[in-house]
Order: sequence, then structure tokens, then C-alpha cells
Amino acid sequence: MHRRCLSLFAALALSACAATPETVAGSPPEARAYRTSDDASADVDAALARAAQSGKRVLLVMGADWCHDSRALAGWLATDRFSDLIEREYELVFVDIGMPRGGDRPNLAIARRFGIAELPGSPNVLVLTSDGVLANAESATRWRDAASRTGDEIYEELAALADQPA
Repeated sequence: MHRRCLSLFAALALSACAATPETVAGSPPEARAYRTSDDASADVDAALARAAQSGKRVLLVMGADWCHDSRALAGWLATDRFSDLIEREYELVFVDIGMPRGGDRPNLAIARRFGIAELPGSPNVLVLTSDGVLANAESATRWRDAASRTGDEIYEELAALADQPA
């Protein structure tokens, strides 16, 4: 009997580890890390060049690895549903904005390049036309609640921004 209970407990524990965060009701599929490169400006320039070729927009996500909301948004964007939308409509770039309270603010110049003077929190989502015009100036810095939003809410907003005139 003890062995059977132990086997059942082990099976339950392993199945919990195998479950993706997307399958846990009410929780976003949080990425384990918010991955960026060391040359964010080059990444943005490359995405703009690809967008100019493809006619897509650039989805510029400015966040940080320490930020729960940044990792939640990155997790949503990695799901199949979002991957299809991004492949059709966007060139995706993740940029690290560091730790605002600690004074570590790498890549703030990228936000300023597109007309955003300050990044009040994390993440920020800038949608750029293929010629580098910010299409969502009103909502770009309002993503600090990404972990609280549903996948449907995020998807609908990104789908609408893909078609919104600049």
C-alpha cells in the first residue's frame, strides 16, 4: 500500500513538472527567461530591414528578465497561437531595459528613437511600421500588467495593432 501511494505521488509530481504553464488555469505561460542580445540597436535595425522587405510591422518588446510581466508576455508570445500571429504580421524583437530603480537603463535610447521619452515600467510594447513610425504611442508604455491580462486580451490588442494606421 505504501509503495502504491509513493508511486502515485511520484506520477503526480512528474505530471505537474511536465505541464506547461499555459495549461495551468488562470496563469500566463511565463517564459523562464527574457532573452535578449547584446546589440539591441542592431537587432532593431535588422527587424526594421526585414519589415521593409516583408511589409510587416515590428513588435518591439522592451522589458527585463527580472520582471514577471515581461516574462509573462514573452511566454504568451512563444505559444503556437501567438507565433502564428507574429509570423504573419510582425518582426519580433526583445530588448532589455534593465532595472529602472537601480539606475541601470540600457537601451533607453531605442525608446527615445521612436518618440518614447521615458519607460515608466516593464514591459513596454512598441509597434513600428516598416518605415520606423510608432503606431501605438498611446499604449506603448501601458503593458506593466501583462501577467494579469488574459491571452485573449493580449492577442486581440496585438492583432488590432497589426492593422492600425500609424
